[in-house]
Amino acid sequence: MSKSWQYPFCSHHAIIGTGNISSGNLSFDDGNKYGKLCLRLETITCPNPNCREFTIESELRELKKTHPSYVFGNTLSSWKLRPQSSAKPLPSYIPTAIKEDYEEACLILNLSPKASATLARRCLQGMVRDFWEVKPQNLAKEIESIKDEVEPDTWEAIDVVRKIGNIGAHMERDIDQIIEVDENEAGLLIGLIEMLIEEWYISRYNRQQRLENMKQLGQDKDIQRRMKVKPVTLE
Repeated sequence: MSKSWQYPFCSHHAIIGTGNISSGNLSFDDGNKYGKLCLRLETITCPNPNCREFTIESELRELKKTHPSYVFGNTLSSWKLRPQSSAKPLPSYIPTAIKEDYEEACLILNLSPKASATLARRCLQGMVRDFWEVKPQNLAKEIESIKDEVEPDTWEAIDVVRKIGNIGAHMERDIDQIIEVDENEAGLLIGLIEMLIEEWYISRYNRQQRLENMKQLGQDKDIQRRMKVKPVTLE
């Protein structure tokens, strides 16, 4: 059995085969109120020779009786043990505060989607202030100030992060009104943060590197021309 995989430590894409996967099941009952359960553990080692890191994931599943044995039922819980979140490794040139907010938003996603959304909001505010160099105000005004700088659909998505993040960042006027943020919604906010990091910071860095390479190429060619020996004319 094989599956396509993007490794979290190095972002390497590969087809993972049986030689890179190990798994095991521990079934138990012991008189618990849920009946027969299974704890499944899986490890995957990155085939990239420059990485060779490994992941560990686990899930707790129901076991349903069939003749003559059992089959897996619903998943009751799941855990990422190594790495502990789905945060992508970010380049060193991304500002530290932005990296920390992003990584923490990913880390707490399963435990508290509302808190994760709040951190995504703070991460977004840090990015808007840093990348676009806007004057610090409230986030709504900061986002409004870049409305003409980004694509309309991107701007609308950014404003969604602000609004959903506000649920955790600010107390509602009606304290009896509870607005939930589920894991999928918070995950979408994190996905937007990753997209903006790619489009803003990484694209800018790659463009700067290409221009620097062209500049260096021009300088190297100038040096070669100056060092070139002039041909000697025989009379």
